[in-house]
Amino acid sequence: MTDTKARPSVAAQAEPESAENALPTAGAENADPAALAREAAEYKDKLLRTLADMENLRRRTEREISDSRQYAIATFARDILAVADNMDRALAALDAELREKADAAVKALLDGVELTERELLKVLEKHGVTKFEPLGEKFDPNLHQAMYEVTDPSLPAGTVAQVVQAGYMIGDRMLRPALVAVARGGAKATGTPANDNKDSLPQDPHEID
Repeated sequence: MTDTKARPSVAAQAEPESAENALPTAGAENADPAALAREAAEYKDKLLRTLADMENLRRRTEREISDSRQYAIATFARDILAVADNMDRALAALDAELREKADAAVKALLDGVELTERELLKVLEKHGVTKFEPLGEKFDPNLHQAMYEVTDPSLPAGTVAQVVQAGYMIGDRMLRPALVAVARGGAKATGTPANDNKDSLPQDPHEID
């Protein structure tokens, strides 16, 4: 009996293999090496830029966090300075002679006020707030606020002759400027004058705001 199902010919069996072999093996053989090199360089440049941006973002974030921790208490610290000022005024109200004549109870009270003031300053310093009194230093408008001028030939002109109120720094920033009186007369202070416009300074201590 004749088999009606014709077997595929050898040529037909080999046809798929021939078709597979006819597909292009890869585009790398036809690609331009220079174009591939340029593309690789572009990707490398983009990668390096992304890494640099991420590093800058990390550093900026760390700096902002550090600044927030250090300067977040600025408003609170500025309010606390009024307490320190009142303690300083209370202690300055009694000179050495009055303290010597004071009885034991008053001396104990003064000692307690001095101790409280020292502890307050220690706490402020613990949080980055430091006190400065620029007596005898060259006037610096970035750190000092001139209240009036005093005539003192023994001091170079432009020198801080009196400290009306101490200043405070928080970290490397000014929390409150020092209120000072600036000397006039005498020799000129060394360096660039901090304020050449002497007419801008009030001439009378009673002009303090």
